[in-house]
Amino acid sequence: MKIAFIGLGHMGSGMAANLEKAGHQVCAFDLDEAALERAVADGCHRAGSVTQAVGGADAVVTMLPAGRHVRSVYEDEVFAATHRGVILIDCSTIDVATAKAVHGEAASRGLAMVDAPVSGGTAAAQGGTLTFMCGGSEHAFAAARPILEAMGKAVIHAGPAGMGQAAKICNNMILGATMVATAEAFVLAEKLGLDAQTFFDISSKASGQSWSMTSYCPVPGPVPAAPSNRDYAGGFGAALMLKDLKLALEAASGAGASVPMGAQAEALYQMFVGLGGGGRDFSGIVKLLDGTWRD
Repeated sequence: MKIAFIGLGHMGSGMAANLEKAGHQVCAFDLDEAALERAVADGCHRAGSVTQAVGGADAVVTMLPAGRHVRSVYEDEVFAATHRGVILIDCSTIDVATAKAVHGEAASRGLAMVDAPVSGGTAAAQGGTLTFMCGGSEHAFAAARPILEAMGKAVIHAGPAGMGQAAKICNNMILGATMVATAEAFVLAEKLGLDAQTFFDISSKASGQSWSMTSYCPVPGPVPAAPSNRDYAGGFGAALMLKDLKLALEAASGAGASVPMGAQAEALYQMFVGLGGGGRDFSGIVKLLDGTWRD
């Protein structure tokens, strides 16, 4: 299958490479030349533009920074260059309203589309173990599923258009809030004289257990693969977590939902990013909470 892949950032580069490894012909495009060179090194074909990448493709996968980019790429380039029968898969994390609007435009042109944001971070993108949360019709989901399975371990249909985005922002609001609580608990444990490894050994097997604790521990040592052991480099950037929390609060405001924990997490990540922590992994919030953060 010929797949156009648009957006080769930290997540998109690994995803495109896994599609190529799965035997697909991937025609990739990004505005960044270095990203394109990495994709070529991974076996992808270079495209000179979105239009060139999409031309003749059986599927289009996009991984873009924000809703305005998704809308622009699809409405200004993808829709005009593609054909009926292609499956459109947007893996970006964007607001629900924009996702629904782009779906609607695709449908008006007779094109099948899913919004399929991901969970798992850069390591999962590179390892092909992402979780995809998909919004769209049953028909569109069935067409997208084999492509997504080449990049992930779980591909779940969340409902109609926009529900993949709804699932993603709700999931990441949980993640942001639990990471703050987990970091606070490690800071408190240290101040009470409790060894971090001992606390981890207890809490990871007790009612305080969470993904933030056992897979992404915010302090060095207990989980060797966690970014905390690399001075919070790599992983899922704090600026991206802040973006997702803002999307969740925007959606909550529109839906009339009360999200006080999400709001507090957003405020703390806003502070961390404002102090220069945006490029560090989001678990680095622990450095803000223990008073040792230095940009």
